[in-house]
Amino acid sequence: MEKIKCRYCGEELHTYMVDLGLSPLSNDYLTEDDIEKGQHELPLRTCYCDHCKLVQVVNFEAPDGVFNRNYKYYSSFSASWLKHSEQYVDYIVDRLGLDKDSKVMEIASNDGYLLQFFGKYDIKPLGIEPSTSTADVARKKGIETIDSFFGEEFAKRLVSERKTYDLIIGNNVLAHVPYIDDFVKGLKTSLSEQGTITMEFPHLLNLIKYKQFDTIYHEHFSYLDLLAVNRIFGDNGLKLYDVQKLETHGGSLRIFAAHAENTKVQVSSAVKDIIDEETEFGLDSPRIFEEFGRYVQNLKFSIWNKITELKKEDKTIVGYGAAAKGNTLFNFCGIKNDVISYVADMNPYKQNLHLPGSLIPIVSPDKIKETKPDYIVIIPWNLKQEIMQQLEYVREWGCKFVTFMPEVQEY
Repeated sequence: MEKIKCRYCGEELHTYMVDLGLSPLSNDYLTEDDIEKGQHELPLRTCYCDHCKLVQVVNFEAPDGVFNRNYKYYSSFSASWLKHSEQYVDYIVDRLGLDKDSKVMEIASNDGYLLQFFGKYDIKPLGIEPSTSTADVARKKGIETIDSFFGEEFAKRLVSERKTYDLIIGNNVLAHVPYIDDFVKGLKTSLSEQGTITMEFPHLLNLIKYKQFDTIYHEHFSYLDLLAVNRIFGDNGLKLYDVQKLETHGGSLRIFAAHAENTKVQVSSAVKDIIDEETEFGLDSPRIFEEFGRYVQNLKFSIWNKITELKKEDKTIVGYGAAAKGNTLFNFCGIKNDVISYVADMNPYKQNLHLPGSLIPIVSPDKIKETKPDYIVIIPWNLKQEIMQQLEYVREWGCKFVTFMPEVQEY
């Protein structure tokens, strides 16, 4: 391995987790005109830091090249995610005793999918969202939103103008920041004396355990467990005082953090329990990551065997859900638009575009009824039950569902 240094602690990296080859940015969807212009690709490799335990993408794109006006991920198009968000708001308002005078901020607030639910409590939250396209949608919902990336300097300016916040929320953003130290310093700066930070992120333990390699892409700069997050927060004067396991995104953690000097919150035993679980599983040593890389290579061949079998039988194959994870999967496996005819997606902002790399067209779900495919590949496998219920009508003509993760399965 060439000499590469950890983005957090600066120590030299020695352990590759997986090398997925060259891939475009997973959310860099293409118009018809863009196809002729070609597309920029970067190596997609992850490494494990033996020193601080942070798993990270080695080559990464500058954030403003990722979360710009072309960014097409809108959280509000998943019914299950909206339900999860509303339940969180009800829960956290009750747990922290928030009221109309409480100051609430969400970082990476997307299209206001979560903050809108604070309205029923007369709380007026603030959203921080770098993608102007999604921020515009949030503002149309009446949610104050600042177009910006979050970090220590931004936090200092924000606090000087608006003071500190009683609740800071970050769902699936901690893994998306390249300079995680600067980001956490910003959290410390923005938090009120007795305030709480909650962050949700996919759990690295599940990524490894269930072989979820398709959740690796350039926009996910880090792959997090409590071993690494506890250290990073602690280094920056914050303490994790509770943690919950969630089913979202194939298995996630929700952490609760406060100022280290806040004596009013007691650290739950759940923090130690999960760190012990991670250590017992092997997340504090290189071996488990090396084994993961070998499994991923073998899974690639299993996927191709299934596709070859279906194509030899002259079966038509389409996809459902133009999720970023599908772009990692398709580009790593070399699946193009001659294999999967199209991908249907409910998000109108993605329709009539093409997936990066594979150039598979994205269409309205209505096309499924028109073309009556033999097989539908469910790309966001974490939503497979929701999707199969939505598409139950395809059983009328004998259509079957397929998922490729963590192994090839037919339904």
